[in-house]
Amino acid sequence: MQPYELPLTAAADAIRARQLSPVELADSVLERIEQVEPHLQAYVTVTAEHIRWAAREAENDIAAGRYRGPLHGIPMGLKDLIDVAGAATSASSRVRADHRAQADSAVAARLSAAGAILVGKTHTHEFAYGLTTPQTSNAWDTGRVAGGSSGGSSVAVAAGTATFTLGTDTGGSIRVPAALNGVVGLKPTYGLVPRHGVTSLSWSLDHVGPITRTVEDAALVLAALAGHDPRDPASLTTPAVDYRPGAGTDLTGLRVGVPRNYYFDHVDAEVEAAVRRAITQLRALGARLVEVEIPMTRYIQATQWGLMVPEATAYHESTLRTAPELYQDDVRILLEAGELMPAGDYLRAQRARTLMRQEWARMLQEVDLIVAPTVPATAVKAGQETITWADGTVEGVSDAYVRLSSPANITGVPSLSVPVGHDAAGMPIGMQLLGRPLGESALLRVGQAYEQTQPARELARAA
Repeated sequence: MQPYELPLTAAADAIRARQLSPVELADSVLERIEQVEPHLQAYVTVTAEHIRWAAREAENDIAAGRYRGPLHGIPMGLKDLIDVAGAATSASSRVRADHRAQADSAVAARLSAAGAILVGKTHTHEFAYGLTTPQTSNAWDTGRVAGGSSGGSSVAVAAGTATFTLGTDTGGSIRVPAALNGVVGLKPTYGLVPRHGVTSLSWSLDHVGPITRTVEDAALVLAALAGHDPRDPASLTTPAVDYRPGAGTDLTGLRVGVPRNYYFDHVDAEVEAAVRRAITQLRALGARLVEVEIPMTRYIQATQWGLMVPEATAYHESTLRTAPELYQDDVRILLEAGELMPAGDYLRAQRARTLMRQEWARMLQEVDLIVAPTVPATAVKAGQETITWADGTVEGVSDAYVRLSSPANITGVPSLSVPVGHDAAGMPIGMQLLGRPLGESALLRVGQAYEQTQPARELARAA
C-alpha cells in the first residue's frame, strides 16, 4: 500500500510511531495528484512547494518531540469557500478572480494549529449553489458528475489526492458528493463548527464539516474543528468532546428509526436495496429497528428553497447588480429569482422551519437516530438534467440529490453519510444517519460499527 492510500487514522498512527514521515506522505500525495488530477479536476490550486516545506517542518517538529496530535503532518484539501491567509478564495467563480484572503478562517486556523498540511483548494459548484460541481469528474467514472457542491473535496479524498478535506453543506453539499464518490461525509450540528471566514451560501443553513475515507477519520477531524467562536453568531458553546468511537460493534439497546415515508419514496431500487441491507446489518449488531413517520414532508422542499434563495441573493446583492455577466447562467438565474421572492415567503419558511424542528425533536425522542439513503440515485451522467422514476415521475437531478439531505439542514441536526456498496454500474451508494442535536458521537459510533463489519474500502477505480 502506498502512503497516499492510507486513511487518516492509519497515517497518523504510522507518523506517530515514526514508521512514516510527513515528507514521504506528502510526496506520495503529490505523485498521486500528478497521475490523476488532469482527468479529475478536483483542485482549483495545488501548492506543491508549500506542501513540501510544511511536511519538512512537521517532520522536524515531530522529531524534536513537538507532536501536535493525529492531524500533524497530514495532507488536507479545503473547499475553495474557506479562507486561508494570502491565498485566493475563488468559490470557483470569475466573480472572485482577484480575491485574496486577509486572514485564516476559523477552521483553517484550527487545522493549521493541529499540524495539518494544506495541499490546495478544491473545486465547488460556483458559490456552492448547485449539486453537481460540473468542472470536476466523479472519481469512479469520469463521465459522471462528482456531486456538489463539495465535489472537489469528495473526489480528492476518493482518489487519494488528499488524506482528508473540508466541505460545506447547505442542503446536502458534503453528504451528496461523499455518497456519489464512496467516501464518508459529516454535516455536524448547526453551530458546532464555526463558519467565520467561510463564504456563505445561506447563513441559516450553512455548515462546515469533514470528508474522509473512514468514520474514525471523520471523528478525528471533527475534534479539531468543533468549539465556540464568537465571530460566528450561530456558534455554540459546548464542552470539548472526544468524538473517536470505540472499537466495538455491539449496538445492543440502540433504537434506530427506519422511515416509513419520504426517505424511501422515489429512490432507485439498487440504492434502496443496499441501504436496507445495511439496516439489516445494524439489527444484526444489536440495534432495535423502530418505524418512524417523518413529519411535515410536504413542506420540506418549499422550506429549503424559501430560506436558501433569498439569503443567497442578499449575500450577492452588490455583485449581482454590478457584474451579473461574471456568474454562470445557472447560478445567476437562481440569484435573480431570489430578488422576486416576497418577504412574506421568507417569513413563512422561517415559521415552517421552527415547526419542523419541534416535530423532529419529538420524533427523535422515540429513537436514538434515523437511518435512510443519502441520495435517491447514484451519480448520473455528466450533462444529464433529469431522472425518471419507475412510476414515470420526472425530477430534476439537483432536486433529487437535495431531497433527502435538506431536512438535516432545515432542522440543524447532525447527519453522517457512510458508503454501503455499489450499484450494477459500480457507482457508490451512501447511507445517511441522522441524530439529535449534538448527537455526533452516536452517529459516529453506529457508522463505525457498520464499517467494521465490511471489507476495507479501496480508492476509486477511475483514479
